[in-house]
Amino acid sequence: MDRLIYTSMTGASAAAARQTVLANNLANASTNGFRAELSQFRAVPLNGSGASSRVFSLEATSGYDDRPGAVQRTGRNLDAMAQGNAWFAVQGLDGTEAYTKNGALEVNAQGTLVNSVGLTVLSDGGAPIDVPPGAQITLGLDGSVTAKIDGQPPNALGRVKLATPTPDDPLQRGTDGLFRTRAGEPLPQDAQARLQTGAIESSNVNAVESMVGMIAAARQFESQMKLMQTAETNDKSASKLLGQG
Repeated sequence: MDRLIYTSMTGASAAAARQTVLANNLANASTNGFRAELSQFRAVPLNGSGASSRVFSLEATSGYDDRPGAVQRTGRNLDAMAQGNAWFAVQGLDGTEAYTKNGALEVNAQGTLVNSVGLTVLSDGGAPIDVPPGAQITLGLDGSVTAKIDGQPPNALGRVKLATPTPDDPLQRGTDGLFRTRAGEPLPQDAQARLQTGAIESSNVNAVESMVGMIAAARQFESQMKLMQTAETNDKSASKLLGQG
């Protein structure tokens, strides 16, 4: 009886964890550059004397969906999409260099180039890009940032850092939603990386697929709970029979 309870309990826990992942994906279906998180069930045998027949279910994240999101053309001069497998380098809230596909850029009140969620966009030298007051900003295909003030010649402010991960050191999603290398070291500037200006990359989440997955996870959770209720009923019946003896 205890085998049924613990096996069902781990199955219900795994289904609930998958539901959380799918709900987060669905909530970010309209977030620029969002990469859907992948998940999968994993069977883990329980080691120990007399427990070799027990197998627990665990929910394990298997990374993220690296398929690009749809191109959303805006015509805005500060909107850009990193082409191919290139990523924008930004400064995370913890102060470390991180990477994102969110290319909706703007200038904050302090005159610093940031993305739409307020994270500082880094230059190819790893520093913030400061913009003069009242300047009109233009992004080049190579990530170069040019400022133009009326009556003055254009002024090059720097180049947005575009980095491309390698198979030997892939990116991993952090708890803050940003991506960093597995080794934790910043990636070098990719001189061959290019931008598509006047467009942003939308989320690659398939809303319908996520909703279907949430329904399936909910049914799996209910099935596991019914099994635990069955185990409880069996336990009560067994106790009653023993009491009669």
